[in-house]
Amino acid sequence: MTEPADDAVDPERPRRRGDPAGERDSGPAETLAFVESPVQLLNVLEWAHARASAPPAPPPAPPPSPTGLLSVGVPRQTDRHTADRHTADRRPTDGTDTTPGTDTTPGAHSTYGPPPTHDTVIVVLAPHDPMTRGQLRRMAELARAQGYRLRWEEARGGAGAPVQTIGGLAGPLRAARRVVIGDPFSRYVQLLLTLTRARELVVVDDGTATMEFVGQLARGERFVRWHRYRGGRSGWGARDVVFAPVSASARRMLTPNNRRSVELFTSMPVEPPSGVAVTANTFAWTRAAFGPPRLTRSTDLVGTSLVETGIVDAERYLEAVTALAGEHGATRYFAHRRENTDKLRLISGRLGLEVVRPELPLELIARRGPIGRTVLSFPSTVVHTLPLALAGTGVTVAVCDVDPGWLTAHASPRAEGFLSRVTGSARGVHRLPRMSARASTT
Repeated sequence: MTEPADDAVDPERPRRRGDPAGERDSGPAETLAFVESPVQLLNVLEWAHARASAPPAPPPAPPPSPTGLLSVGVPRQTDRHTADRHTADRRPTDGTDTTPGTDTTPGAHSTYGPPPTHDTVIVVLAPHDPMTRGQLRRMAELARAQGYRLRWEEARGGAGAPVQTIGGLAGPLRAARRVVIGDPFSRYVQLLLTLTRARELVVVDDGTATMEFVGQLARGERFVRWHRYRGGRSGWGARDVVFAPVSASARRMLTPNNRRSVELFTSMPVEPPSGVAVTANTFAWTRAAFGPPRLTRSTDLVGTSLVETGIVDAERYLEAVTALAGEHGATRYFAHRRENTDKLRLISGRLGLEVVRPELPLELIARRGPIGRTVLSFPSTVVHTLPLALAGTGVTVAVCDVDPGWLTAHASPRAEGFLSRVTGSARGVHRLPRMSARASTT
């Protein structure tokens, strides 16, 4: 299996004060962004780029509205002269050139410099999973290279870590005018939302989970991840009952009113509730900063964690990977960061595919290249994001439906419909004929 080679992404490397991924911010921020996965951090960068690129308000500027948003539904921008002054003041003093066109990360072809203002602090609520931590550290370095301030929190580092983390973030949360979150289903994030007085809340994509979040928000349901849904209160565990008031409070916070605006920054096809502003995530920053990629003659296959989440039977999944690789000539398998190592060994040893464990979100890896002329995927986030990130490159993204016979006996009752919706709503992809499979025996 191909592993990240950069020592900087080692998730077990001790973090000291001054560490690139662990450095504290150096002052109050207008915007606090909370992320728990590499994709969330990428989408915060995309949101910040879209915000900075939005056309300024026509002079004279009107007084702030109660929601703090312009009529076009995007946050107000800093004056261009002020932005230029901030950029000049923050040029590095260590000899590092971060002007537009400079390569700011190994293997990158950057044509996009640091943002014009630095009013955003990105708070990483570090998870336990080593692969996720590794990708987050790499993304944190990339964000810092673009001029953002990072705050790495070992939020799950022991019994006292949550209290310490929340206590340390209470002040900045109360001071922030805008809060950006990547996972509204996260209990950690829901708890932090109870402390904020922000007038603007922004939700950036956390993959296809955004589609379920929007539906639950519109229906007034409690927030629960689609693969964990069991229906009604009968499916609640003890922790769900205890945490229910916090979850309900978060749902109210994410419902816009005359004191607070809510923006959704997404690449997913959604129908938001009334009052929620939607901004399209076109992956403009990714396309400006990286690529275009060199295309190979082969086909690449994108892995999924549907087995690990208990949705798809492992043997049925391996059979489908075997069939797809054989039919389309796939030679590489890009593993999802949550995929089990034993399963990946089978894919490498039994099927003969080169298993690649990316050091960055696949949208960046694909944009940097090399990448196959055809990319195959099961229903997942990438069938919505890769066509945007790879627009104009000549890459074809094809999606293979999950046959109902692949599902495990304990899969969520929403699983089949949700996966079909992920595939059916994807734009700019080629849909492969559904592959038949033996009924699951699990």
